[in-house]
Amino acid sequence: MKRMAREWIVDQLLFGDFASYRDVCRKSVWVGFKVAVLAYGLNLCAHFLLFGLDLLPYSLVSALIIATVLTPPITFIVSVTAYLAVGFAIHDLGVSRAELEQLSRTDMLSGLANRRAFLDQFDRCEADKILLVFDIDRFKSVNDTYGHMAGDEVIVGVANMLSTVFADRAVCARIGGEEFAVFSSDMAFGEFAALAEIARTRIAGMRIATRHAELGVTVSGGVASALPGQQFGEAFSRADKALYAAKTGGRNRIVLSYEDAPQDHNLDHAKKDAA
Repeated sequence: MKRMAREWIVDQLLFGDFASYRDVCRKSVWVGFKVAVLAYGLNLCAHFLLFGLDLLPYSLVSALIIATVLTPPITFIVSVTAYLAVGFAIHDLGVSRAELEQLSRTDMLSGLANRRAFLDQFDRCEADKILLVFDIDRFKSVNDTYGHMAGDEVIVGVANMLSTVFADRAVCARIGGEEFAVFSSDMAFGEFAALAEIARTRIAGMRIATRHAELGVTVSGGVASALPGQQFGEAFSRADKALYAAKTGGRNRIVLSYEDAPQDHNLDHAKKDAA
């Protein structure tokens, strides 16, 4: 009985995750009400015990009036105030922790997921997946000719286009200096490859305004599928080989790597598809 009572009390006072300040206020009022009822009940029991032992220094009626008038409101106010103070602190800490977690998983320049977050999501996804690896063509020449600020603006422009094309159906990330990756478990291979081609075409048609000039860039990409249980490294190896084929095949193209095809034939066939 003692254990059950203790567990019930702990459960009533237990702090949880608060989505908003409104949740804190709502929970504090409810907890304050329960604490006030509990305190009032204990107060009544104490008075009846003292009365039974003839230790009550005043009449039972007066004691009950005092207990009724003072105990519930004072206990309610004190418990609500204390719960609000702690609850607000927990909420703020939760928000800060969520923001820090988001920052640690976001590439600050592009606004996309960073490499760590991308690999984590990819490896945790147990469904069939399709991976696209993008690389900005001749990006070093952009930095060398127009400066790193111009290069940063190019990265932001490419990132925005990837987010626009794939929207919420895929996870987009910047996994290296000028290298991007996209994966989805929500699309067929052909549909995903078509979106990759759309992204390539739109990026090629962009004009990115910088301090010195309007720049146009192209990207090359490789697409590979991954079966359930396959980690990022396995799929990335195939996608990266397809990306290399796109680079050596003239750039500004997407090469497809087919899971069930021999690698050499696979890349040759992909070059023909992307031509």
